[in-house]
Amino acid sequence: MTGRLRPPTGRYGGKSAQQRQVERRSRFLDAALQLFGDTPGYRATTVAALSETAGLSTRQFYEEFRTLEDVLAALHLQVNDWAEQAVVAAVAGAGHLSLPERAAAIFRAYAANVTGDPRRVRITFVEIIGVSPRLEEQRLARRARWVDLVCAEAQAAVARGEAVPRDYRIAAAAFIGSINGLLHDWNAGWVDATLDEIVDELVRQLLGILRPVGWELPAV
Repeated sequence: MTGRLRPPTGRYGGKSAQQRQVERRSRFLDAALQLFGDTPGYRATTVAALSETAGLSTRQFYEEFRTLEDVLAALHLQVNDWAEQAVVAAVAGAGHLSLPERAAAIFRAYAANVTGDPRRVRITFVEIIGVSPRLEEQRLARRARWVDLVCAEAQAAVARGEAVPRDYRIAAAAFIGSINGLLHDWNAGWVDATLDEIVDELVRQLLGILRPVGWELPAV
């Protein structure tokens, strides 16, 4: 197949064509989370297997997607969107907290969202790697969004006098890498720790970046 088929139009079963399309797409993504995020994984999944798991036909698959890579791309974005929404909500609710408390609340929200379903960890940190230049570009673009978020929170802390003024972009990129690696290894069972211990370690690392040795909080 070189392109998607044209989906049917008009109402059916009380639902518009657009509503049915949204529902079909959601079912394919749910099936992809199950198959890509668990067994057999993205590389061993076929269009027929994905369609069967979704309870839909292969024709309906090609009405929504061109290839399985398109499904993985959409699922990767969805999983990242879920995590980002959790973090944004945590940021909004943590404005009254001290920097250590705020950082802990934000990291706990992110970690709970990503690791609450092991399949999300696999999609985010495993299945997306090495698929194609296109997906690598998407992965790096989403990581850049996380870097931007860390930088924005760091500069907000600077404005409040809670962190040292500096350019945080390189430090934020390194820190995001450590978050991804640590959560992946913890989820895989390679790190013997509780999730709270993981969050506490990440908070200590971040505070070490924001408040390096020798820097003191401004006098009030």
